[in-house]
Amino acid sequence: MAKLFGTDGPRGIAVTDLTCELAMQTGRAAAAVLAKKVGKTRILVGKDTRRSSDALEAAVCAGICSIGADAELLGIVPTPAVTHLIGTHEADGGIMISGSHNSAEFNGLKIFCGKGHKVMEEVEDEIERLVLYAPQEMKLCSNENMGRMIHSEKTAVSEYIEHVKFIADTDLSGFKIAVDCANGCAAFTAKKLFNALGAKVFVMFDKPDGTNINKDCGSTNIQRIMEFVVKNGYDCGLAFDGDADRCIAVDEKGSMIDGDRQLAIFARSMKEQGLLDNDTAVITAMSSLGLRKYAAENGIKLVSSGAGVRYVLERMLEGGYKLGGEPNGHIIFLGDSGTGDGQLAGVRLMSIMKRSGMKLSQLAEDIPAYPQVKLNVKISPHFKELWKNEKSVTELIESFEKELGSDGRIMVRESGKEPIVRIMAEGNDFGRINEMAVEIAQHIKEKCSAGE
Repeated sequence: MAKLFGTDGPRGIAVTDLTCELAMQTGRAAAAVLAKKVGKTRILVGKDTRRSSDALEAAVCAGICSIGADAELLGIVPTPAVTHLIGTHEADGGIMISGSHNSAEFNGLKIFCGKGHKVMEEVEDEIERLVLYAPQEMKLCSNENMGRMIHSEKTAVSEYIEHVKFIADTDLSGFKIAVDCANGCAAFTAKKLFNALGAKVFVMFDKPDGTNINKDCGSTNIQRIMEFVVKNGYDCGLAFDGDADRCIAVDEKGSMIDGDRQLAIFARSMKEQGLLDNDTAVITAMSSLGLRKYAAENGIKLVSSGAGVRYVLERMLEGGYKLGGEPNGHIIFLGDSGTGDGQLAGVRLMSIMKRSGMKLSQLAEDIPAYPQVKLNVKISPHFKELWKNEKSVTELIESFEKELGSDGRIMVRESGKEPIVRIMAEGNDFGRINEMAVEIAQHIKEKCSAGE
């Protein structure tokens, strides 16, 4: 079990859990593992708008430079900007300092390889080994071999915007859209991007102060943008998270279009254009029953990965698939981006609206939406992995699965990093699936609670 990496890199409360010392060691180890065999290694470093990101940036760069690699600072940029610029700047990897969709006190480190996507598990394991067990193997450099800090903050945002404009290749003139920037990285890019594509844009939550990222806004809190779109007659709304690698859309009627429904729209459009390789998209075990049924009815094959955007990417790379995503709004267009790109997803969603002449609600109306109930249960660390061996728990889950049949499902899984069991129940009858989820949660708590 990884001690440093969860599903999305080291993450925790900034400075106390994710300490500056840990950030420095992680930067050092990442640069060592991603180092060129010949020549000077260069690692790009981006960050989000959290107050702690500056301190962690300094620590990460100190680690990178201390073993002889150069650290190229991009400043505040979306995560997909880092993955894109790795290629165009011919860097050997990148580190994004971001707590993603979490509140301001959290922060994290997302590490990318020279190909512009998240490092694979074996690379994570080696970084973790160096940081936790063998820091003495990371040899510090003398003065003449010390790495430099290269400043690219003035151009990074414009380079990313030009990249999205180029690959989107669309004109959004005539659209009125609302954009929720989550007081995060999109505050520096979204208005410029959508205005440049011709759309009339109203931007909200675009005034980050270091402490308000994702606070009552963004992709996990879309009530305000839903109300705004309907009240003001906008064509749609787009809500991003702190580092803008997620997008949750809102149609003109104020209904949520989550990652699964977006994925269905993208898959259908790409299939019609002959762009969906093997007519296949990659989803996760948490993807909805509605998406699965819609895909089956429309000749779209689905390949499932583990939960987490990294595992989606791994499955896409293994199978050569071009489209994948998660319900939370991570959508990967492999070949155009090495990670989820919320703004690219938003642009492409609107491009489909433009090309089809359909409203967003019309594009999504054939995609069934089933009620879901999600609960988390904290368990004793002693029961990590072992809770699965509790016969009474597994029998209860099996009995509910049998009751639901093909009209619903139960998903029970353990968090990648915390001693938490996540429960998801989905089906036609909200009342019944809620009862099922609560009963499973209570049973797990009784058998495996953190109080034991």
